[in-house]
Amino acid sequence: MTTAFDPIDLSGTQLVNRIAMAPMTRSRAYGPGHSPTDSTVEYYAQRASAGLIITEGTQPSVVGQGYPDTPGLHSEEQIAAWRKVTDAVHAKGGKIFAQLMHSGRIGHPDLLPDGLVPVSASDVAPPGQAYFHDGPKDYVAPRPLTADEVRETIADFVSAARNAIEAGFDGVELHGANGYLIHQFLAPNTNLRTDEWGGSVEGRIRFAVEVSRAVAEEIGAARTALRISPGNPYNGIVESDPEPTYTALVQQLEPIGLAYLHLIENTREFTLVVRKLFTGTLVLNAATEGFTGPDALGLVEDGTADVISYGALFLANPDLPARLRTGGPFNAPDPASFFGGDDKGYTDYASL
Repeated sequence: MTTAFDPIDLSGTQLVNRIAMAPMTRSRAYGPGHSPTDSTVEYYAQRASAGLIITEGTQPSVVGQGYPDTPGLHSEEQIAAWRKVTDAVHAKGGKIFAQLMHSGRIGHPDLLPDGLVPVSASDVAPPGQAYFHDGPKDYVAPRPLTADEVRETIADFVSAARNAIEAGFDGVELHGANGYLIHQFLAPNTNLRTDEWGGSVEGRIRFAVEVSRAVAEEIGAARTALRISPGNPYNGIVESDPEPTYTALVQQLEPIGLAYLHLIENTREFTLVVRKLFTGTLVLNAATEGFTGPDALGLVEDGTADVISYGALFLANPDLPARLRTGGPFNAPDPASFFGGDDKGYTDYASL
């Protein structure tokens, strides 16, 4: 029987176990030009016993930033700073993918330079307010990307993926979940387009497929992954019937040969549908009551998933795989240290 503590070949990247650290936004890129600092190096190196670390969301372009002090992968200084992180993780035997996250409409003009404004599939403002260290500000309606700008945005993802490999990452995970740009193209309430990038299921999945394909062609499919969250209402997304969209998406992704698909679980029933459609490695952020715990490891044993990703528990327990193996003890995550306090990897803020 396969267990979560067995190694796995991730399309050529050898993982020592099947426990992944989920991507968690930190807003601690205090280095020059929104680059990681020495504390970031320490943070990821402490957690290198994970089979796979997936970094915090990292913007592929200046306009892709949605929160204060989040890092990018679009400048030489950012590449150099991330190299210190990847070197430290590799020195401890770990593997690390950079999550590329364009926030789209989730942002604010005050976060952006040179008169830039948030962009998206359509001019639909998100509900709620943008987070700032000195207090929240109301979201604004984004500027819809033109067809040419959609292609330019795909090129930004490709460039950032290339930079990630230069920085020493083992691969990249494209953030297609939790209400950010790729998800905004997938969801019918945020994509009101009638051109080739919207207007139907085929049109709405096209951006996610084209980004995945373009990045895979640039750095290799074995180093390219995608994260999705069918039906997740976070950041004002409405997907009342997500299965047709995501079934079509997974079918289009299958021939690309991605390193893995990272699924934020909606229902176990649909997880099993995805499992049948996608023949590659399935990383699962399991639906749980409260923080994901040891019980989720059984999803590897019963074949539901190949790898289980953990969010908040990894913050409180940097040596989480060892604690999971022995059944604890576990330090309890402190919800007060999270921006939103959820164990989905999209609202956890590290307390470091």
